[in-house]
Amino acid sequence: MNPRWLKTLKEYVEALLVAVVLALIIRAFVVQAFKIPTGSMLETLQIGDQLLVSKFHYGLRLPFTDTVLVDVYEPARGDIIVFEYPFNEKLDATRPHLKDVDFVKRIVALPGDTVEIRAKQVLVNGEPANGPFIQHTREDIEPSPLPEGHVEIEVDPAAYFDHCEDVTSACRSKRDWMPKMTVPAGKYFCMGDNRDESFDSRFWGFVDRASIKGKAMVIYWSWTGPTNVRWERIGNKIQ
Repeated sequence: MNPRWLKTLKEYVEALLVAVVLALIIRAFVVQAFKIPTGSMLETLQIGDQLLVSKFHYGLRLPFTDTVLVDVYEPARGDIIVFEYPFNEKLDATRPHLKDVDFVKRIVALPGDTVEIRAKQVLVNGEPANGPFIQHTREDIEPSPLPEGHVEIEVDPAAYFDHCEDVTSACRSKRDWMPKMTVPAGKYFCMGDNRDESFDSRFWGFVDRASIKGKAMVIYWSWTGPTNVRWERIGNKIQ
């Protein structure tokens, strides 16, 4: 191989390495892509939507750690966030595929807020948490697990959130009812907009601040297959 080819090859290798390093830096500090795999956020987010998630929005972190180098914004009610599912080795024994998996949900309640659910109506600090993005696909409401007119009770989140899924009446009651509880410091109560079809904080509890990867910002691509590109969704801001 002559020196000219060696020089050309070296230039290409250097350019490739620079591109890889830049891509890793951007992914670690600035933005990350995320694909919507389920319908838990319908109609806000469709299956097949591909999002850009701002990793800088909630602060600049040291890669591969939870150490925040620069604070920017704090998570707010209504933000749609991407976070690591709070996998529990015991409670999620039948769901090993959820370990190290990222979820996307909307923040409903912040640290220090009280949150309660009565017949599907979510109350935050005693006020209805409504919005045009919420949808219910089931008309059935499970009976309340607590007697009518019961006194307020203190609930131990460690005992209440058992990671059950919507396959039994006892679990469906958690979909529609939840005793009042206070969101602990450094944690967030998150739900899917498709309230009757979302595996969220009602079942597995609060999201740790350190588990939040970033804020969903924009749809950069959307399709259900090569023959069905949803052009009208591309470029839409997520809110």
